[in-house]
Amino acid sequence: MTYSYTFSESQTFTVTHAKHLASKVATDLKRMQRFYNNPSDLMIEKYESEIIELLKGGYIGAITYGFKKDGNWIEPTLRYTSKELAGISTSDDDPGRLRPNGNIEGASFYSYLAYNQSWYNLSQAERDNFEQKLPIHRSGADEPGISGYLSNDKTYSSGGRSLERSTVKSY
Repeated sequence: MTYSYTFSESQTFTVTHAKHLASKVATDLKRMQRFYNNPSDLMIEKYESEIIELLKGGYIGAITYGFKKDGNWIEPTLRYTSKELAGISTSDDDPGRLRPNGNIEGASFYSYLAYNQSWYNLSQAERDNFEQKLPIHRSGADEPGISGYLSNDKTYSSGGRSLERSTVKSY
């Protein structure tokens, strides 16, 4: 006689999961503010609210916060790439570990959002309606290059999704 067992797992991504992930990004941004005086408290609140809405909708490809000089991201810059975990288990790291004393002379703080395919599957009317709910209104722009390289250093996960954090490192 043979027996077989089937195990199925389903997880619904909720606003609570989105807030958990967004709070980790906000903590990283507060650390950046402490070391580099940017972004402001108001902008951190707006970025956090924006990420919550984008995660709930499932529209983030990658979002980057940091300093741009001569059209390129420089250290310190943080990039978060959204992933669906599809049943794969991953860590939920603590935020932090941002390098202090980077040279940001002549650089300006900047943020860049790259949407994923789910966003482009929406009609223009659906995109316009969604964007009206966001606290930040972005316009089209070319993505900055990178002075150095990206180093994956943290993973934040909740509810079957993750944000993989990479930092720009100088050569």
